[in-house]
Amino acid sequence: MAAATAAAGAAAAAAAVSLLACYLLLHRDGAKLPWVGPTTRSSRSSGRRTRRKGLVEAIGNTPLIRINSLSDATGCEILGKAEFLNPGGSVKDRVAVKIIEEALESGDLLCGGTVTEGSAGSTAISLAIVAPAYGCKCHVVIPDDAAIEKVSQIIEALGATVERVRPVSITHRDHFVNIARRRALEANKSAAAQRESRYKETNGSAHVNTRIMHSKITAGKGESNKALTNCSANSEIQYNGKCDHDSDSKGGFFADQFENMANYRAHYEWTGPEIWQQSKGTLHAFVAAAGTGGTIAGVSRYLKEKNTNIKCFLMDPPGSGLFNKVTRGVMYTKEEAEGKRLKNPFDTITEGIGINRVTKNFMVAELDGAYRGTDREAVEMSRFLLKNDGLFVGSSSAMNCVGAVRVAQDLGPGHTIVTILCDSGMRHLSKFFNDQYLANHGLTPTATGLEFLD
Repeated sequence: MAAATAAAGAAAAAAAVSLLACYLLLHRDGAKLPWVGPTTRSSRSSGRRTRRKGLVEAIGNTPLIRINSLSDATGCEILGKAEFLNPGGSVKDRVAVKIIEEALESGDLLCGGTVTEGSAGSTAISLAIVAPAYGCKCHVVIPDDAAIEKVSQIIEALGATVERVRPVSITHRDHFVNIARRRALEANKSAAAQRESRYKETNGSAHVNTRIMHSKITAGKGESNKALTNCSANSEIQYNGKCDHDSDSKGGFFADQFENMANYRAHYEWTGPEIWQQSKGTLHAFVAAAGTGGTIAGVSRYLKEKNTNIKCFLMDPPGSGLFNKVTRGVMYTKEEAEGKRLKNPFDTITEGIGINRVTKNFMVAELDGAYRGTDREAVEMSRFLLKNDGLFVGSSSAMNCVGAVRVAQDLGPGHTIVTILCDSGMRHLSKFFNDQYLANHGLTPTATGLEFLD
């Protein structure tokens, strides 16, 4: 226990040093680097956003950092979008904002309502942080094999309701995503029942317009919640977190990050434009892994619209089927046919990336190819970046950097390559940065340089 505490403390200290190093780098060298410095907000930053203050206003406009060690080793400019510097600590903050904003505007979510989501960690954290800023609550369903930092130490501390369930296939009715969807429907039914009861009491009659009540119980979509609300979707109340809470339930809304196209739009309207502006349009390639597919879809489509010569690539972890889908057009492995997998998704220590189905978000990505990485490459890369750059990044960020080096090797010196630094290593202490866990899986890092990519 003492050793584990000491290891966690050392990792936390490393994270603090890493963040400080990033800050000093940007302020010291910003004038010399074309991709670092103040940027205007994207087209997304209309008057509606500028009127808001507080946490939501702090999300986005993260710096584009030159990863010195990888750039020097490859002869390319390898830049990382430092999404771990968002208030919620990950790229998912953007998705949480976009999903909640669109749901409030459409009436699918009410002020004071509950946002539900099935998430392995980062999206749950972001929703738990962002929802209160809009006057809403958050209920997350999470598989019980997720890293403990994400469950006990962060999400619950943020005040979200956390429901842990056993990991099963997405096709199973009790997959954590499917349970989250049910929780939103249950919340809407409860809200409808409460309002029906209140209506009866107020009007002194047991007769209620059945057509109206049917619309309230309709499965969690906009018309049901619009029937329940007495405030305009375009009102300022939707954006300042001040809602008229009463004793009635406000219903629920299933965020549905995998299939909700607000995910894609967050990156098409926000992250992509930032990358273009910060790089001054000089980038030659973009590479990233995919889980929901929102980041790679939104960024790739935006960059391709700005310059069709920019190459966009997928970086896929072990066990995921997206590499095959991109390179061969069919998602399968040697062990299974596409769409038939019923067990736990795949065998990798990386979290938040890789999937064995094509989401609506991923469908709109514009990709020129794909790379496949290994767990060992991700582990070694994370230690290399910490040692040489002071960057303490998580497993998906490390895998993205492996992809950036692969692209640099294929394109050759003189190119500019951008990737995403999704979150920090602070959320990966129990597995990815746990020496004993890695040893048990034969993944103890041993490299002294980048020889693991040879």
